[in-house]
Order: sequence, then structure tokens, then C-alpha cells
Amino acid sequence: MLIAKWLHIVFVVSWFAGLFYLPRIFVNHAMVEDEATRERFALMEYKLFRFMTPLGLLALGTGGWLMSYGFSGGWLHAKLVLVLGLIAYHVYCGILVKRFAAQRNARSHVWYRVFNEVPVLLLFAVVFFAVVKPF
Repeated sequence: MLIAKWLHIVFVVSWFAGLFYLPRIFVNHAMVEDEATRERFALMEYKLFRFMTPLGLLALGTGGWLMSYGFSGGWLHAKLVLVLGLIAYHVYCGILVKRFAAQRNARSHVWYRVFNEVPVLLLFAVVFFAVVKPF
């Protein structure tokens, strides 16, 4: 079980690095005016999303592996709901990557600054339920 925990933590940390950085690229991309910089940001977004997706899948897989050890309780259900929110956030980031690549972004850099904070809040909540186990 310790190997499963170790791998889960490594993959979650790696996935979150992408979840923190990709929206930050969106903030900068939404502010640029010149075509060359737009293309550079679109390529960065695509490559980062392509890199972080397998890390997210590995985080989910190792989380499933940990659940096979019989963890249960209300805290786990709450954590899983939050993980579903993270998955939805990740998928929506992928949609935004495609919109930026097609130059169809309709949001301001201010909106992306707020959007950038969502994974931070989810991380706080997920770690709270995983460590404190309040239910």
C-alpha cells in the first residue's frame, strides 16, 4: 500500500502542476495582440495539456488502486466528488486549449485569473478530506 500512496502523491502533484500552470498560460494568451505570440502560446498550451493528461490518468489510476485497499467513509465520498470536479476542470481546460488554438477565445485575462484559482481551492478541500477525514 505504501508504494500505491507514494505513486498517487507523485502523480497528483505532477497533475496539479499542470492544472496550476495551464490557466496561467491562458491569462497571458488572452492578453497578447500579435499573431506569432498567439501561436507560441497555443503550442505551449497544447503541449502542456498533452503532457498533464496522462499524469491525471495515472493519479486517478493510483487513487483507484488505493481504494482497492478498502478505504471507505463519508470523507472518501466527499473527496471523490471533488475529484470529479477536478476532472471536469481538466476537460474544460482541454476545450479552452482548442478554442485558443482556433483563435476563438471569448474571455478576458481577468476571467482566466479567477479561473486559475479553482484548482487551488479544490486542492485545499481534497487534502482536507484525505488527511482530516471529518466524516
